[in-house]
Amino acid sequence: MSALYSHSPSRPIQSRQTGPHDDLPRRVQRALQHPWRKPIAEHTRAAFDTAAGWLAEQGKPLVLDAGCGVGLSTRRLALHHPGHAVLGIDRSADRLSRDHGPLPANAQLVRADLVDFWRLALAAGWQPEYHYLLYPNPYPKSVHLKLRWQGHPVLPHLLALGGQLELRSNWAIYVQEFGQALGQVTGVSATIEAFDPGGDPLTPFERKYLVSGQTLWRLKASLAWRPELVPRDSLDLER
Repeated sequence: MSALYSHSPSRPIQSRQTGPHDDLPRRVQRALQHPWRKPIAEHTRAAFDTAAGWLAEQGKPLVLDAGCGVGLSTRRLALHHPGHAVLGIDRSADRLSRDHGPLPANAQLVRADLVDFWRLALAAGWQPEYHYLLYPNPYPKSVHLKLRWQGHPVLPHLLALGGQLELRSNWAIYVQEFGQALGQVTGVSATIEAFDPGGDPLTPFERKYLVSGQTLWRLKASLAWRPELVPRDSLDLER
């Protein structure tokens, strides 16, 4: 059996946190008042330009698979959304290089830093119809809140893209925090539930957590495209 479908057990997330981080509201407010302005990395700018060209050729509504890992989820989402262009983004060349078969014609994998890619996408006016965040690194130590997407300064850019947003995790607190932060930024209430993907896990991690008997959690929210969530000058990303 390949490593991709290994049934080796996975331990549940270990953390001293027993609920959403007390400092989350402050960090979210700081992200709203002081948007991320770090210069865009040239490799991500080049990757975005390539992705934009591919998307224009597709001529289809966009699905973003943010942090796609080895790209298995991108392949499966492309089959689930045959009328869409599915773009998988990950920063690891090693993960993206692993061979899991040919990509469907409506799928593309891109190596890029998500923090920069989201900002470029918003500045370019992209409006994904679906946006997936599948099993992001939980950074379970409480001191690492700022490394979780809900505690990162790029959060308003991420949410401003809009679309049907879906986050999956095996750590309930991560999903609860994200829902709290999403509500603080957008005023939208997300749906959070335990779920069972059945016989069609989207990622290797999802399969591993499932066979280990862990509860999987899913957040869903319907978001409008709202570039006004970030200051206009933060969208000026010219070289």
